[in-house]
Amino acid sequence: MRFSRLFTFTTKEDPKDATLPSHKYLVKAGFIKQIGAGLYDFLPLGKMVFDNIKNIIKIELDNAGCNEVTAAFVTPCELWSESGRIDKMGAEMLRIKDRKEQCFILSPTNEESFVDIVRSSVKSYKQLPINLYQINTKFRDEARPRFGLLRGREFVMKDGYSFHADTKDLDREFNLMQETYTKIFTKLGLDFRVVMADSGAIGGTGSKEFMVLADSGEDTLAVCSSCDYAANLEVATKKHLPKENPIKTEEIEQIATPNIKTIDEVAKFMGVEKQFIVKAVIKKAIFKDEEKVVVFFVRGDDELEETKAKNAIFAEDLVDASEDEIKEAGLVAGYVGPFGLDSQIMYIIDDDLRGADELVCGANIEGYHIKGASLKEANMLGNVTRYGDIAEVKEGDLCPKCGKPMKLTKGIEVGHIFKLGDTYSKPMKAEFLDENGKSKPFIMGCYGIGVSRLVAAAIEQNHDEYGMIWPKEITPFMVDIIIGDVKKSEQVEFAEELYNKLKENNINVLLDDRKERFGPKIKDFELIGFPYAVVIGKKLKDGIVEIRDRKTLEKIEVKIDSVFNKLMEMI
Repeated sequence: MRFSRLFTFTTKEDPKDATLPSHKYLVKAGFIKQIGAGLYDFLPLGKMVFDNIKNIIKIELDNAGCNEVTAAFVTPCELWSESGRIDKMGAEMLRIKDRKEQCFILSPTNEESFVDIVRSSVKSYKQLPINLYQINTKFRDEARPRFGLLRGREFVMKDGYSFHADTKDLDREFNLMQETYTKIFTKLGLDFRVVMADSGAIGGTGSKEFMVLADSGEDTLAVCSSCDYAANLEVATKKHLPKENPIKTEEIEQIATPNIKTIDEVAKFMGVEKQFIVKAVIKKAIFKDEEKVVVFFVRGDDELEETKAKNAIFAEDLVDASEDEIKEAGLVAGYVGPFGLDSQIMYIIDDDLRGADELVCGANIEGYHIKGASLKEANMLGNVTRYGDIAEVKEGDLCPKCGKPMKLTKGIEVGHIFKLGDTYSKPMKAEFLDENGKSKPFIMGCYGIGVSRLVAAAIEQNHDEYGMIWPKEITPFMVDIIIGDVKKSEQVEFAEELYNKLKENNINVLLDDRKERFGPKIKDFELIGFPYAVVIGKKLKDGIVEIRDRKTLEKIEVKIDSVFNKLMEMI
C-alpha cells in the first residue's frame, strides 16, 4: 500500500473525552472514528488490525474442531422470555418494536439463539458433542460508555457454545477451549494471564477469564509470585494461617468504649493490632422475593469483597443499608459483633476468623466492645455459625496453591470461558435422547472473546508517550518505508525497489510517498506504531539507510545492499 492512496489521517489534538492511551491514539492515528456515544466506525488501518485478530481467532478455533455460524443480530423477545433473562438483563439490553409492534432485542449475547439453533436439529446423543461459534456484532446500552473500544455500546465478540451429553464431556471441551484460547492470545503477541473468575449474569460455573495485563485495566488480579495461581479479586482466595495475638486476656470482658466506633479508634483504644478486631460490614441483600439486612464479619485489616459476599448468601445483589434499615433490624452501628446477635439476623463470618481467639468485637450494645472474644467453639454464637470466604485478597497475602506471597496487578478482560450446564437448555426445553432413550437437557459450555476490545487492549499494553506500538502479529503494516524527499529521484527509486521486494516476500509494507515534510512523516510513524521504519534520506548517496525499531526506538544504519536481509532477520 502507498501512503498517498491510504484513506487515513492523523491529528495533533487528543479527543476531548479520551482518558486511556488506546482511545486517544486510535482516534488520533485514524484507526477509528466516533459517531456517537460508545459507537465507532473502523477506518482502514483499524479494520486491518481487527481482521488480523479475527483471522488468528478463526484459524485456532477451526483447528480445535469448532464450527462457525452467524446468528441474527436482532433476536425475538420470545427467546429471552423462554430462558427467563428478558427481565434480568436490565436496561443494558435494548428492546425495539417493528411496524407490527413485535418485540425484538439487539443481542448483547447469544445463548438463547444458539440453544434454539441446536434444539431444532439435534435429537440424539450420537450427534454430540457440538461446538458452534460466531464473530458478530453485539449491543449493550451502557449507561456511561467510555474508554473507547474498551467500554462501547456496539462491539464485536466471538461467542461460542458447546453442547454435550454429560458433564464429563463438557470438562474435556472446556479444557480444550482453555488450551485453544491460550494459543490465540499467545499468537496475538500479548502478555496475559488465565485467571479464575465469577460467571456473573450469564450464570454457570468453572469460570475462567483471560486477562491482558495493563496498568489501565479495570479488573484487579491476585497473581502468585511463585506459581501459576491467578484469580480475579472477585473470587481470589488466600491461604489461612493461625494468627496469635501477643496480648492475652484472662477472661472475656465487656469494656465501655463511648464514641469509639471505627477500626482505627478501637485499635488505638484497646492497644491491639487491627487484624485482631472483628469488623462488621452491614449490607442490604436483594433476593428474588425479599430484601434483608445482612452482617458480614471480617478481620479489621481486611475489606469485604462484595461479589464473594453476595455469592456466599446466594443474593442477587448487595447495596448499602440505610441508618433506618439498620435500626429496624435491631443493630447498633459501630458496635455490631457476632456475640449476642439477634438470632433472626443473617450473618457470615470470614473463613480467616474460623477458630480465632483473643479478638475484639462489638458487644451489640451502644458504647461497648468485647475484649478476649473467641471463635474456637463452632456453636458458641448461640445458633449455627456460618463461615465463608468473603474477604478481599490484599497484596502480600499467601497463595492458596503454594503458600508464597501474592501481588496485585491490573488486567483487561479479553476472554471468558465457563460451564453453563443446563442453565439455558432446561428452561428452553432443549433436549436430546440419551443412549437409553431417555430425554435429557443439553449440557453446555460458553466461550467468549472480545474481538474489537482486543484492538484497544493491545495498545493499553503496548504504547509510549509518542504513540502506539503494535505487536508484529496484528500490526496493519510490518514496515513503513519513509522517503525523506520525494523530489529526489534516487530516494524514490530505491524506496520503490525495496517496497516491491518486500511485497514479493509477503511482507505487509507501507510506502510513505506523500509530498510531506520528513518531520511529520516520522511523527506519524511513531504515532501509528508500525514495528519498523526504513528511513531513506540524505545518506543514501553514501549507500546507507536507517532502520528504526518502533518498540526500542533504536536507530540502525545499514548499507543499502544488506537492508532487505536485515529487515527479514528482524521480522
